[in-house]
Amino acid sequence: MGSCAVSASVLARAQRVADDFTALTGVSVDATELLTGRAALLDLAPAGRISAGRATRLFPTAEGWCALTLARPDDVAMVPALLEADTVADDPWPAIEAWAAGLPGATVAGRARLLGLPVAVLGETAAAPPRVSVLGPSQSTPLSGLLVADLSAMWAGPLCGRLLARAGATVVKVESVARPDGTRVGEPSFFDWMNSGKLSYAVDFDNPEDLAALLDVADVVIEASRPAALDRRGLGPHTVTARPGRVWLRITGHGTHGERAGWVAFGDDAAVSGGLVGYRGGTPVFTADAIADPLTGLHAAGAVVAALGRGGGELIEFAMAAVAAEYAGLPADDNVVPAVRPASTPAGHALGADNAAVRHLVAQRAAAPC
Repeated sequence: MGSCAVSASVLARAQRVADDFTALTGVSVDATELLTGRAALLDLAPAGRISAGRATRLFPTAEGWCALTLARPDDVAMVPALLEADTVADDPWPAIEAWAAGLPGATVAGRARLLGLPVAVLGETAAAPPRVSVLGPSQSTPLSGLLVADLSAMWAGPLCGRLLARAGATVVKVESVARPDGTRVGEPSFFDWMNSGKLSYAVDFDNPEDLAALLDVADVVIEASRPAALDRRGLGPHTVTARPGRVWLRITGHGTHGERAGWVAFGDDAAVSGGLVGYRGGTPVFTADAIADPLTGLHAAGAVVAALGRGGGELIEFAMAAVAAEYAGLPADDNVVPAVRPASTPAGHALGADNAAVRHLVAQRAAAPC
């Protein structure tokens, strides 16, 4: 059974957010389960400067600390370019740490970001609330009548969608035929926890007519792409057909404006960027498991429901690193929490299993007045 060093103050703050969601929806949420559930399902625990998922490492530089994530084969393939080396050993970490030790953290991160790698400088991001802007006219829609298009993958966005499904919304999990959610190929229990209760809709993002039709009639859209990814396909919040009361949720690692809009992030390195780490003998270490992911998903679900209560018509933009930074300022302790295993959930639907049902639902909505 995994365990996570999560401070009592972090758990208490997260539970207050969960309680606010409960007050608005009637759905009971255990914040400890959300923060530690994957660790329990997959028997994970952080190992000091190595993340629970083993893909991210913290290491010292000539000035400050950095975290780098090598979760994807494409990331590993970029290591020789990062180090300006012809080849790198099968275990690239000793070479990465030796290279970084002679450079300032900002230089290390800057070079990694030029290569599209998920990297962070410890504490580089300040706490900030989500950016909220007007998207369109308001209109009240009950949770039980909501249609949610969940275009996100991995953890933060899918968790938000799962909580909305528990609150009574119809949630459509949208995945690319060519590149489905990466958690499908991992331990099924985690994918099922995040995605059971959703309809599975597989589309071709290079021929986005079906996706456009869904977004046109959706009351809530959840996406976690870099800002230009959907816009260039005509599928952004300001380019799809307007719908009164729609709430569009955008989750990124570092924000949607300026140079940070292009920075890639995963939950562990985003937490480091926000300064949400523990310390052992003065050395920063990972706390919990990709903690910026579930914290952001929980906050996002609460923000969507609150926006709907105001009548919607809003674009809400969360940066995972900024959410982590909010928690980094809380009092620290050495509270080690046994990971709470989520209750068993039904299996998530096979990729594209509900395509026909979703198209029928879209046609019904398109024919009905808003």
